[in-house]
Amino acid sequence: MNTTKKIAVVTGGNRGLGFEASRQLAKKGYLVVLTSRDEAKGKTAAGKLQAEGLDVVAYPLDVTSEKSSQQLAKFIRDEFGKVDILINNAAIYIDSQTGNNNIFHTKIETLQQTMDTNVYGVLRVTQALIPLMQEQNYGRIVNVSSGAGQLTDMGSGIPTYRISKTALNALTRIFANELKGTNILVNSVCPGWVKTDMGGQDAPRTPEEGVDTIVWLATLPDGGASGGFFRDRQSIDW
Repeated sequence: MNTTKKIAVVTGGNRGLGFEASRQLAKKGYLVVLTSRDEAKGKTAAGKLQAEGLDVVAYPLDVTSEKSSQQLAKFIRDEFGKVDILINNAAIYIDSQTGNNNIFHTKIETLQQTMDTNVYGVLRVTQALIPLMQEQNYGRIVNVSSGAGQLTDMGSGIPTYRISKTALNALTRIFANELKGTNILVNSVCPGWVKTDMGGQDAPRTPEEGVDTIVWLATLPDGGASGGFFRDRQSIDW
């Protein structure tokens, strides 16, 4: 598939913030590769956006698998020859589900599972796709983090989720530093409390509001911010 469009990859794109980010980027003229661990759910989500007249393709991705991450990179290279945007959105939130909602009872297995998706998954996918960005000296990488990972406002509860998002912010800073002097910008974003399957229906923000800063960071002009943590288009403390 040859295209003159810019290519955006969104992980965990079949629902919530990932789905809405895919929609908004496609509306801006990007060809969006909507990835999902569940292939059927990914195809269904992509089909909904295609029905809106948007240029979206589905591709299966398990961020906990090195093989799957490399297969995604090969698919993008073979089909498009480049990638311009990566939204690392795929994440899990399982503290409450496992009864480990405080640090005194947190099981190492729960932390390992959370880190494998929320941190190592981001590392795998980013490592796989950055070479395509380096070849054209252009890229925008947005890591969807959370205020729960802010060290300056660290609280109690949901310990494995908090730890994973703090580690994700560190990963953002390291990648941004390694890529300093290039036109590949890497930032973290706190989308706020959003009405999604993860956020619940009591959340005050709509998905459209939640992805605003994500899309803004994904489309920064040359010379834009890198290595930052943002909420509502404003830099916030780590």
